[in-house]
Amino acid sequence: MAKKSWIARNKKKQKQVDKYAELRAELIAKRDYQGLSNLPRNASPVRVVNRCRITGRRHGYLRKFGCSRLTFREGALHGLIPGVTKASW
Repeated sequence: MAKKSWIARNKKKQKQVDKYAELRAELIAKRDYQGLSNLPRNASPVRVVNRCRITGRRHGYLRKFGCSRLTFREGALHGLIPGVTKASW
């Protein structure tokens, strides 16, 4: 499980990205790079990290399912993820 402070920090970054999204799009359209550089660093969507919804883990994140590989495997083996079956041949 990730530290709660890391998860909270990521949520804070996401809020700031949402807050400045419209202004950021306008500045990019105008090609005003000076104005863009005056925005807060955390207003950039690149700084937000994809994290597992259940554990908060950032590595091994599967976009399609919104969780880490470990959580996905656990859920798939217990039958909690619909449409996913274990391969056998």
